[in-house]
Amino acid sequence: MADPASPQSIIARKRDGGALSRDEIAAFVAGAARGGWSDDQCAALLMAIFLRGLNPEETAALTELMMRSGAVADLRGIPGVKVDKHSTGGVGDKVSLVLAPLVAACGVTVPMMSGRGLGHTGGTLDKLEAIPGFRVGLGLDAYAAQLRKIGVAMIGQTGELAPADRRLYALRDATATVESIPLICASIMSKKLAEGIDALVLDVKFGRGAFMKERARARELAIALVAIGKAMGKPTRALLTSMDQPLGRAVGNAVEVVESIEALKGRGPADLMEVTFALGGHMLLLAGVAANPAAARARLQQAIADGSALRKFRDLVAAQGGDAAVIDDYARLPRAPVERPVPAPVSGFIADVDPLAIARGAWRLGAGRAHAADAINPAVGITHLIKIGEAVSAGDRLCTVHAAAEPDLAAVRDGIAAAFRIEPTSARPPPLIDELIE
Repeated sequence: MADPASPQSIIARKRDGGALSRDEIAAFVAGAARGGWSDDQCAALLMAIFLRGLNPEETAALTELMMRSGAVADLRGIPGVKVDKHSTGGVGDKVSLVLAPLVAACGVTVPMMSGRGLGHTGGTLDKLEAIPGFRVGLGLDAYAAQLRKIGVAMIGQTGELAPADRRLYALRDATATVESIPLICASIMSKKLAEGIDALVLDVKFGRGAFMKERARARELAIALVAIGKAMGKPTRALLTSMDQPLGRAVGNAVEVVESIEALKGRGPADLMEVTFALGGHMLLLAGVAANPAAARARLQQAIADGSALRKFRDLVAAQGGDAAVIDDYARLPRAPVERPVPAPVSGFIADVDPLAIARGAWRLGAGRAHAADAINPAVGITHLIKIGEAVSAGDRLCTVHAAAEPDLAAVRDGIAAAFRIEPTSARPPPLIDELIE
């Protein structure tokens, strides 16, 4: 008879639709973190969870135990409410680069742990590392010290935090179990809770350029994430936001850094600023530094207008070893040798900009990666993207492609051009902010 605590017994219980006890989940998480379970056994349970699901109690237990599989940052000695933001990712989503220093400039401590790009979504860490010298690999002591000194840090997942998630995330990618909502929740929330936050705001995207294409599915994920935050005693809110065209006018890494700095200088694209102000407003409300949404938005706008948000970004870059001079001289960032406009074939109005087609183009240029170990080219990408509802004349620029070589440009030009649909009458862009889940 099999040991009831053995991997085989636990896998079989979930395979047959049973609920796992906390002890069984603890055995799985410990086995994943310390190597007691083989890759095959971990993968088998992930697939059983994908097919059979987890109830809310199982999901909460999995999240907490994954969080506690390594160190948990202790930021209690830092005054005030520590608030982070997490996005499920999208095309041109550089909100974190603007939001973290902006909210910190308003007096909120922002501990932000981010990830790298995979597939069609860009990663915050890749964008930050386009800044020469920028270090995302801070240890927990350095991370806490920086938060105490300047009120903001933007780091990658350290070896100390949620080690079970690191192994399980890689296996989910390899076993086609990424889309499981309980597993997504446990992965996101275990890392976020391990970084020492007091509250969390989530940007859950839906649409063609999002991880979750269907709004109903994205809403289900948002509700589950908020419920876990509540269960763990961390006030959590989620905004459902649309990703049916690229966010902002740049897609890539260095080019998105430039757009982020422009946003902090008060020259950001309207859609990028709308999402940034919406998320930042909820961060200020959760931190208790603004009394209502109008006051929160006014405070964020003032931090950009008076330059304090830009100064905070300068402090952040310098603190993490980056070349802060890029803020005043974009030529210090990586730059692609080939830059060519994509012309509009006819006159009219932009009726659609397919975010996946734009993302595929940027990926084929080298701005993204298909596998976690792939290298990226920080210089390449797409800029000057025209937006839905804007008028064009034949020959006008739809966007600019930044490529490493002429053959790379030729390989993507037609696909990028096909992302734009031009009609004789004007179209309204889809609403960006859909619903607040509290």
